[in-house]
Amino acid sequence: MKTNKYSLFPTLLLFFINSLYAQTDISQIIETSIDKDQSRLIEIFKDIHQNPELGFMETRTAGVVEKELMSLGYEVKTGIGETGVVGILKNGNGPTVMYRADMDANAVKETTGLPYASTKVVKREDGSETPVMHACGHDAHVTWMLGVAKLMAEHKELWKGTLIMVGQPAEEPILGAEAMVNDGLYTTHGVPQPDYLFGLHTAPVGVGLVAAATGVRMAGTDQIDITFHGVGGHGSMPNLTKDPVVMAASAVMQYQAIVSRGIDPKNSAVITVGSIQAGSDNNVIPASSLVKVNLRWFNEHDRQLLIEGIKRINEGIAHAYNMPKDKFPEMKMKGWSTPLDNDVELTKTVQNALEGLVGEKNILKEDRLPSVMGSEDFHHLVVHNKIKRYCYAQVGIAPPEMFEQALQEGKVFPFGAHNGDFQVDLDAIPLGTKVGATGLLAIFKESE
Repeated sequence: MKTNKYSLFPTLLLFFINSLYAQTDISQIIETSIDKDQSRLIEIFKDIHQNPELGFMETRTAGVVEKELMSLGYEVKTGIGETGVVGILKNGNGPTVMYRADMDANAVKETTGLPYASTKVVKREDGSETPVMHACGHDAHVTWMLGVAKLMAEHKELWKGTLIMVGQPAEEPILGAEAMVNDGLYTTHGVPQPDYLFGLHTAPVGVGLVAAATGVRMAGTDQIDITFHGVGGHGSMPNLTKDPVVMAASAVMQYQAIVSRGIDPKNSAVITVGSIQAGSDNNVIPASSLVKVNLRWFNEHDRQLLIEGIKRINEGIAHAYNMPKDKFPEMKMKGWSTPLDNDVELTKTVQNALEGLVGEKNILKEDRLPSVMGSEDFHHLVVHNKIKRYCYAQVGIAPPEMFEQALQEGKVFPFGAHNGDFQVDLDAIPLGTKVGATGLLAIFKESE
């Protein structure tokens, strides 16, 4: 029988209207539930902010995550990768979606002057003491996750599948995700491998702006400790020594030529020396020096050029000082991650959902947001899995008036991450939670 082409119109119209109402209902539930939970979330945020902990020391923060997830009915697993926490909530047949929040803080002294500013000083493993603050917004990340976890537990009618909440340690040294996986996240601890991974990060732009862009968003990175060995002695007789401080100084300057003369000018790469540690007295030439190096890159070829270039420079300096082979510089490879590459289809799903929350003009997509040299280990929770589809988005947390003033002054941001003046506007706490819930529910909905 021949079908009239117009006979399907009423059915399609009804489907469209029902879908629109369903989306409106979901949005309203998110708005109402999180607004009602706002005061509690802000108190959680302030508590975590006032009690920051460095990587692999997040015992108190992990305890907060554990307690909150258990109270919501999640199956909770702790001590994964030292201090990692996982909550699992099963809700029928459907996809397995993982939501990650990092928990660690920075070795930075807070200068915001906020009434709930951190005054914490902690002792490192080497015995040294350092002030600590959340200067990268991980306190907000944890709070957003706990708010999302509550909404998902209280509104199971909105989704089907398995939800995995991850409180990850040690993102700052780029070690925590790999530590959790290597500790048997998916084997010993029995956490299901996810079909999708989703997460949020703060951005020092105005509250209301959200960055959700497809493709490569962040650079790969390596953290390297280099020890130069020399021969110590009296400062007045350098001819009787082999000065590792001079070796380190020479290396720092030569490293920069690797990028300027070794990397294709069309590519981006960075070598940063974040610390040089040597000696303690004015008149003593020490026997060794420690140089802490950070690399940023976008492809494995450039990464190897950087690493091999550093190694050759180190050995060349040692050879110039006539050091024996067994005293050549040592390179210790520490935390690392590959470039973060957002799945296109998954990210578009999140983009479309967030347009209804903050408006299309407030979503920074790939056409308005170039990739950055910053790095993350978020995706290392899944990069070794067969399925590795993930989306990582950023949420504006700067007071809008402060952001606008910065733009008028020709600045990119009003303050930077890892700086003592970094702060999260309290209005960003409920909004970030709504962004997390909206994106997460859209991922579940798309997979039905």
